[in-house]
Amino acid sequence: MPNVEVEIGNRRYSIACRTGEEDHLRSVAAIVDGKAKDAAGALGNLGENRQLLFASLLLADEVLERRAGHAPPADAALFETNDDDVADALERLAERMEKVARTLEETGQPS
Repeated sequence: MPNVEVEIGNRRYSIACRTGEEDHLRSVAAIVDGKAKDAAGALGNLGENRQLLFASLLLADEVLERRAGHAPPADAALFETNDDDVADALERLAERMEKVARTLEETGQPS
C-alpha cells in the first residue's frame, strides 16, 4: 500500500492509499488545500483546526449546492473564488447551522 505526501493548509501529511489511487488522492488533497487557503484568506489568521473545519464546511456546502442542481458552469475554474465569495458561503453555512441548533433546542434533542 503506497503512501502519498500531500500538503493541506501549509502542513504535510503522509496518507496511505490503494495502488493506482495516488493521483486521485493528490487531486482531492489539492481541492481541500485550496478551500483551506480560501477560508484563511477570507477570515484571516486561523488555527489549523479551524482552517480545516471551514474548508470542510465550504466543501460540504458545494456538495449540497450541486445536489440541489446549482452546480457552477462546467468551464468554471476549480479555485476561481474570491474572499467575498468565501465569506458569503461561510455566512450561509453559519445561518444554516444556527437554524439547525434552534430546531434541536425547540425539539429537545440532545446536541
